[in-house]
Amino acid sequence: MKKNYKTSFKYIYTLGIAFAAVSCNTRYLKEDQMLYTGAEINIENDTISKSEKKDLKAGLEDNLTPKPNSSFLGLRPKLFFYNIAREPKKEKGFNYWLKYKVGEKPVLLGDVDREFNKDIIENYSENKGYFNARATYDTVAKNKKAKVIYTLTPGARYLISDVKFQQDSTLVNSEIQSLTDKTFLKKGQPFDLDVIKAERERIDNGLKERGFYYFHPDNIIVQADSTVSGNHKVELNVKLKDNTPDLSKQQFSIDKVIVFPNYNIRDVKDGKYNVPMNSDSLSKYAYNDIYVIDPEHKFKPRIFDRALYFKQGDLYNRTNHNLTLNRLISLGVFKFVKNEFVVADSLKHKFDAYYLLTPRELQSLRLEALGRTNSANYAGSELNLNWTHRNFFRGAEQFKASVYGAFDVQIGGPKNAKNIFRAGSNVQLSIPRIIAPFRFHSSSAFVPRTNITLGYEFQNRTEYYTLNTFSGSFGYVWKENARKEHDLKILDITYVSPANITPLYDSISRKSDAMRRVVERQLIFGPTYSYTYTNTMLSKPSTIYYKGTLDLAGNITGLVTGADVKKDKEKTIFGVPFSQYAKIENDFRFYHKFSEKTSLATRAIAGIAYPYGNSEHIPFSRQFFSGGSNSVRAFRARTLGPGSFDPRTIESGYYFDQSGDIKLELNAEYRANLYKFLNVAVFADAGNVWLVNEDPDRPGAKFSKEFLSEVAVGAGVGLRLDFSILILRLDLAMPLRVPYYERGDRWTFNKINFGDASWRRDNLILNIAIGYPF
Repeated sequence: MKKNYKTSFKYIYTLGIAFAAVSCNTRYLKEDQMLYTGAEINIENDTISKSEKKDLKAGLEDNLTPKPNSSFLGLRPKLFFYNIAREPKKEKGFNYWLKYKVGEKPVLLGDVDREFNKDIIENYSENKGYFNARATYDTVAKNKKAKVIYTLTPGARYLISDVKFQQDSTLVNSEIQSLTDKTFLKKGQPFDLDVIKAERERIDNGLKERGFYYFHPDNIIVQADSTVSGNHKVELNVKLKDNTPDLSKQQFSIDKVIVFPNYNIRDVKDGKYNVPMNSDSLSKYAYNDIYVIDPEHKFKPRIFDRALYFKQGDLYNRTNHNLTLNRLISLGVFKFVKNEFVVADSLKHKFDAYYLLTPRELQSLRLEALGRTNSANYAGSELNLNWTHRNFFRGAEQFKASVYGAFDVQIGGPKNAKNIFRAGSNVQLSIPRIIAPFRFHSSSAFVPRTNITLGYEFQNRTEYYTLNTFSGSFGYVWKENARKEHDLKILDITYVSPANITPLYDSISRKSDAMRRVVERQLIFGPTYSYTYTNTMLSKPSTIYYKGTLDLAGNITGLVTGADVKKDKEKTIFGVPFSQYAKIENDFRFYHKFSEKTSLATRAIAGIAYPYGNSEHIPFSRQFFSGGSNSVRAFRARTLGPGSFDPRTIESGYYFDQSGDIKLELNAEYRANLYKFLNVAVFADAGNVWLVNEDPDRPGAKFSKEFLSEVAVGAGVGLRLDFSILILRLDLAMPLRVPYYERGDRWTFNKINFGDASWRRDNLILNIAIGYPF
C-alpha cells in the first residue's frame, strides 16, 4: 500500500512536470507574439536622491530598444492601418502605401532582446558612476499585450576625489597643462563617462586652436583608480597614450595658401591643374600672401584675400579654418568648397593649405508661375521672370533682375474690395563687402554685404485708382554669428504717384481724410535699421526669436528745413511734401517643445509710429494693420480697428484697409503632429491697432487709457499639411471679443450659436495660407 502510494505520487509528480513544461512552452510562444507596449524601470537604492533616480531612469529609457509602436491618446492608428491592409504583392499600389507608408509594423515581445537591454542598463549605470550595478527583468502579459519590467540595483555613486594631468617634457603636454584651468572634471562631482568624453573633446579643441592639426581625442586616456581614496571615491589621471603618433604631437603652421576657384575633379584627372607647387611656377598666380590658380581670370583674387583667414606663416587653428570655409560658402558663388592640408616640410612642421572651389552656374534664368495668397486674404496668380548673375563684376557680386505681373482677388472679403492688378520690375546688386568711407572689420563666418536695389510697381485697383510706386535703397547686411543679424539701410526711398483716380473713388474720398491720403503723392526717405536674434536652429526645448525695426523718415531734412506742418510750414522736394516720422516695431517669439510631436508657439508684437515736423499723419504704406491669416485670425485681413471704430459704419459699403499708428498683438498656438505630414493646432489671438491723433471720420480710433477694453480676442483650431517644401495651412477662427461692439457687450460668449447658419457665416472665419503664422 505504501509502495502504491509512492508510485502514485511519482506518477502525479511526473505528470505535473510534463504539464508545467507544456504550459510554459505554450505561454512563451504566446508571449512572444504579444504586442510589446514598452518597458518599466524600477530603481532600488534608498541612498540615491529622487532627482538622481529620475535622471538615471530617463537616460536608461532612451537607450532601451526597440521602441514600442507609436500611440496617440492611447490608440495606435499606425498599427491599425498596418493590420487592416492586405499584404501587397508588389512594392507599389494602395495596399503597399497603406501598410508600409501609413501603417507601422507591430513591435512584438519577441523583438525585444531582454538580456541585451539588461546589459545596457548595467553598463549605462556604471558609466554614470553607479559601480557594481545589477539588473533583473520580468515580463508581464495581459490581454495580448506585454511589457518588460527591469529592476536595477545600482551601487553607491562614485565621486571624483582628485584629478591629475600627468606631465612630461613634450610640447603637446605643456599645451595640455595650459588648458587644465577649464577642465570639465571637478573634484566632488560624480564619475560620468560622458563628461570624460567631453573633456577629451575639450582638450582636442584647445590643441586644434594651437596648431596641433593631427591630434585626436583618442590620443588621450583617462585612468580611473577607485582604490586610492576608498569610501566610493575615484581618482582620475589624464595622460597621453603611450602609442600616440608623433605627427599628432607636432605643432603645424601654414606655408603656402593655394586656391583653385574653378576646381573640377575631372579636370584634375586631365591634368589641367597639374601645376608644380614651387615658388617659381606659382609666382604668376601670387596675390599678396596667397596663390589663386585661375588662368581664365574668372574671379578677382581680392575676393579670396578677404575671405581667407590663413596667411603664410600663421599657426594653424580650427577657428580660422572653419571661418574660412563658411565665408567661402556664404559668397554664394561656389557649389562645393573643399579644403586640404598637405605636409610641405615635415622637419619644420609646415603644410600647404589648398582650397578647391567648384563654382555654381554663374547665370540662371527662371520663369515662375505661382498661385498664391497674401496677408490681406487675396488669392491670385503671379508670373515672374528672374535673371541672376552670381559673379557680375568677377568679384562674387550677385545681380538679380526680375519682372512680374500679378492679379489678386479677395476671397471672402467685402464685395466692394475690388480686384488688384500689379506689374513691375526689381533689380538688386549685392556686393560681398562693405562699401563705405570707413574700414569695416568682420570676424564673422558670414560675409557682410552691400545691397543696392531699385524697383518700380504699377498697381491698379479696379474702378478706383492707379498707383505708380518707385523705390530704391542702399545699405548693408551683416551677421555677427548664426544668431545675430543686422540690416542697415543708409537710405531707403519710396515715391508714390497716383494716376487715373476715378470719379467714384474721388467722390468717396471727399468724405474721408484716410481714404484721400491713400492716393496722395508720397515721398518717403530716410534710414531704416533692423536687428534679428534667433536661436531657433538649436535643438533646445525652449528657443526664441526677436526682431526689432527702427524707421526714421525725413528727420535730418525736416530739422534742416525747419518743417512744421502744424504751423503751416510744410516743406516740399520737387513739389512733393516729404514724410517725417519715427517708427519702431518689436516682434518677439517664444517656442517650447514638450515632445517631438507637441510644442507651444507664442508671439508678442508692439509697435508705434509717430508723425511730426513735416507730417501730420503716417503714410498709409508705413502704418500698422491687424486681422488676417497671420494676425488676429478671427477677423478678416486689415478690417480690425483702429481702436473701437466700427468699419460697418463706412458709407456706401466701401471697403478699405483699416490702418493705425500703434499696434499691440499677442498670439499663442499649441501644435501637435497627428501623422507624418498632418498637424493640428489650437490657437488664441488678441490685438488691435490705434491712431496717435484724433480722426473725426473714425471715432474711437485714438489710443487712450481705455485701450485694454478695445483689444480684440479670437480663437480657433487649425489643420496644417506639412509637405516639407510646402506647408498648407487651414485655420478656422471665431471672435470672442469684438472691440466695436457696445462697451460691456464686447465679449461674445452669450452670442455663440453654431446651429444658426447666419451666425456661422458672419463669425466663423476660414483662413487659407501658406506657411506657419509665426
